Amino acid sequence: MVQNPVVLIKTKVGDIKVELYPDKAPITVANFLKYVENKLYDGTSFFRTVTMDNQPTSPVKIEVIQGGQVVKEKEYPPIEHEITEKSGLKHKYGTISMSRTKPGSATSSFFFCLRDEPELDYGGKRNADSQGFSAFGMVLSGMDVIKKIHQSPKEAQRLVPVIDIVSVTLVK
Repeated sequence: MVQNPVVLIKTKVGDIKVELYPDKAPITVANFLKYVENKLYDGTSFFRTVTMDNQPTSPVKIEVIQGGQVVKEKEYPPIEHEITEKSGLKHKYGTISMSRTKPGSATSSFFFCLRDEPELDYGGKRNADSQGFSAFGMVLSGMDVIKKIHQSPKEAQRLVPVIDIVSVTLVK
C-alpha cells in the first residue's frame, strides 16, 4: 500500500501535521510539495482568520484560517484548478485547501477549514463562479493549534500580529 505524504507545519503556537492526497488532487499536491521542498513556506505566516462575526457582507459564512503566502517574486506560476467534484474530496473539518481568486489562480496560499464547509466545494455558493476550491489533504494532528490561530487577535480578517510559520517539512 502506498503511503500518502505527510507534512509538518511548525508555527510559533504549535505544530500541525497534515496528510496529503496526491491520488485525488495530484496537481495541487505537487504544487504544495514544490513549495515545501524548496523551503518557500518557511518564514511565511498565517495572516487571515475568517470567523462568523468578521464577514458581515458575505451571505455565505465560513470559518477558516489562511496562510503560506509566498512573496510574489518567489511564487511559482498558478496551477490548474482541481474541482472537488472530480477529486472526490470535500471541505470538511480539518481539510487543507488552496486559496484562489478565480479558477486557475492558486499559487502558494492555503487554508484550513474549522468546520464542514460544503459551500467551498464545487457547486458551492461562497464564490460566484461555483467552482469551489481545491481540497488536497486533511489534518492528522494540530486542530487545537488551528483553533488557537482562528481565535487569535484580529482586525477585520487580518491576524494582528500574524502567526509565524517557522517551517513546513515532509515527514519521512
